[in-house]
Amino acid sequence: MNDRAVALLEQYEIEVLRTRKGRGAILCDTQQGCLIFKEYTGREEQLRLQEQVLKHLEDCGNISAERLLATREGALSVTDRDGVRYILKTWWEGRECNIRDREECMEAMRLLAGLHKDLEFIPTFPEMEGIPTPVIRRFLPSREYEKHNKELKRARRFLKQRSQKTWFEIRLAAVMDPFLEEAGQICEEWKKIENSHDVEAGETFCFCHGDYQYHNILRQDRGFFLVNFEKCQADGPIRDLYLLLRKLLEKSDWDCNRGEALLAAYESVRPLNPFERQDLFYRLSYPEKLWKIVNFYYNSGKAWIPEKNQEKLDRLLEQETARKKFLRILRA
Repeated sequence: MNDRAVALLEQYEIEVLRTRKGRGAILCDTQQGCLIFKEYTGREEQLRLQEQVLKHLEDCGNISAERLLATREGALSVTDRDGVRYILKTWWEGRECNIRDREECMEAMRLLAGLHKDLEFIPTFPEMEGIPTPVIRRFLPSREYEKHNKELKRARRFLKQRSQKTWFEIRLAAVMDPFLEEAGQICEEWKKIENSHDVEAGETFCFCHGDYQYHNILRQDRGFFLVNFEKCQADGPIRDLYLLLRKLLEKSDWDCNRGEALLAAYESVRPLNPFERQDLFYRLSYPEKLWKIVNFYYNSGKAWIPEKNQEKLDRLLEQETARKKFLRILRA
């Protein structure tokens, strides 16, 4: 960020004592504590939703999370003369959640369950007064993964037509068919379950963080502090639970004992209903890690393929047996 961006802070009702760089943004020491000023590329509607979600959390008083600050005129973002938008939020100095610490990860799971319990609400907007709030339907992940399947098939065709292949491309082409077959079967089963699950009016509704992973769970002496709610959305709790659980299991080579302990920690605060458990099973069953590897490869230059690609593919294949074992336990 440049000095022009820092000058935008004058639009806020704050007194900046000092600024410093941090986490791809500007950290501001103020009389109100530490704030973070960062670029924002999302929609204004998303910002308004984020503000309501964070205000609701603050009112509940159970979880420490960031808070959006408005300008003197009440705007949630400011724009420089080049059209770049910025937002200002509260911030805690702290470290990321330690993924190697079993107890800390279980605590992060319990915190997530508490977050979901607090976010069982439907926001309202002033300009919608008198207009019935529509029933917000649960996000259907099978649609997203159908798109992933098409991308995998496109990459497979490309690999088959490529005459001279690197070792990574040879290895990838050799394993894609089984994964793609599995992905297609999972999507078909998933759609049948989603179609049979009717979201009734009045069913408990929950927002999710949208990007609940250890990077966004900060630890300090005072406890955990949740940040980066820019992706919060109406998708139900399993989106968050799946993301964190998958990340932690990949880091532990899909250790079944650890996976069961993490899930039990979440359910000690907020038990899963049968549909949510099925939802979690199918999200974890989909070979998303392979899709990410393929997507990165297919959309990058082919003249030089990073060695990291091969390492990620090897690790994925090494973990496949353990992943399948955990899925069997989850479905039992």
